[in-house]
Amino acid sequence: MILATANAGAAGGYASMILSFVLMIAFLYFFMIRPQQKEQKKKNAMLSALEVGDTVLTTSGFYGTIIDISDDTVIVEFGSNKNCRIPMQRAAISVVEKPEDSIKQVEDKKEKKK
Repeated sequence: MILATANAGAAGGYASMILSFVLMIAFLYFFMIRPQQKEQKKKNAMLSALEVGDTVLTTSGFYGTIIDISDDTVIVEFGSNKNCRIPMQRAAISVVEKPEDSIKQVEDKKEKKK
């Protein structure tokens, strides 16, 4: 009788331990892994939509304009003197601003001032 009670208690302990591991793994997935995957998909979509003429911010903090795109390399022009053209990897781009978006922002600011 005592042995049967001890085995039932051990089975309940194992079940609660397994349940706690499952909950911990679910927590890690929903709060750490899934958001990282969403961010990676968003960045890949942004980099695949690059076009010539887009204004970009590089991971090193430089603003420039894309003047040429090849497979994994883009040529970015920095400054207004048109002499500083640097080839870099697509992965070095952190933010992309389309020319249409900047025109829209300027128009919105003008409307707010009125």
